[in-house]
Amino acid sequence: MIQKEKKVIIIVGPTASGKTHISLRLARQVKGEIVSADSRQIYKYMNIGTAKPSPEELQTVPHHCIDIKEPDEFFNAGRYGKLSRFIVSDILKRNKLPIVVGGSGLYIRALVDGIFEGEYRNTSIREKLKKELTQKGAHELYARLCQIDPLSAEKIHPHDTKRLIRALEVYELSGVPISKIQERFTKKGDFTPLFFGLYWPRKILYQRLEERVDAMMEVGFMAEVENLLSRGYSPELNSLDSLGYREIISFLKGKLAYSKMVEEIKKNTRRFAKRQLTWFRKESRIQWIDLSTYVDVQEVVDEIVKFSFRKDKWNSVSESV
Repeated sequence: MIQKEKKVIIIVGPTASGKTHISLRLARQVKGEIVSADSRQIYKYMNIGTAKPSPEELQTVPHHCIDIKEPDEFFNAGRYGKLSRFIVSDILKRNKLPIVVGGSGLYIRALVDGIFEGEYRNTSIREKLKKELTQKGAHELYARLCQIDPLSAEKIHPHDTKRLIRALEVYELSGVPISKIQERFTKKGDFTPLFFGLYWPRKILYQRLEERVDAMMEVGFMAEVENLLSRGYSPELNSLDSLGYREIISFLKGKLAYSKMVEEIKKNTRRFAKRQLTWFRKESRIQWIDLSTYVDVQEVVDEIVKFSFRKDKWNSVSESV
């Protein structure tokens, strides 16, 4: 039944919400395969800081889009969209259920709705915009984007400088708003996405976030970053300009005290989780699950299974988020 309807379960949520444990239990129960939608888990050697499933967990259920790139290899949402669509199609052809799991909203959008990966790239324009960002601030560039491309401005957070610069780069190079280009060249995936969002009340989520950071430091996050640098990977790489990694690199350079580094990681993790929730709240297709109302993981899995295979239950969307 799943394969005829080409259903794809998509589990989203902020970092530390429990996506890994729930998706693993679900995959074992329905004979599914997991497709990671995490923009950092694609990189090798970045395990602790990206909260990858453990080697044992990776062996229990087939996983895709994990450890597929070196940290210095270029990868983006457009390429992820093409790769993940191919993988999802293959899983469905093998009579299995794809379970997409992650916190990268842009990657999930690329898979489900498509995203244009154009050739509108110009290094000099990009560097000019970065210089303007440093001199004038993100608010100046965001105000410009609001004028030339209000549709993109609605989707891009004012502090998401990478996407902000990208949108302005495309416009300056082509004279066409990136939202128009994306609309022209993108198309939806050939499957039915069933979205589930994992939600915790803020106080509980923040406690989970802080406990995760402490646990990461205890199991060797610092050594992981040192290993990456010892392999010759530049701290300037996009892959290492990531939550946790950048703060530890600052500590190793002597720019932060240890206690301040941990404090910064926790603070920035809370901000990151808030941005993730802001992104996902705009997705009306998500069925939100308040995890604080469930006794254990199995109850959550049973709920996902129930809503996935009973059409009469599908349109009920929680207002608790």
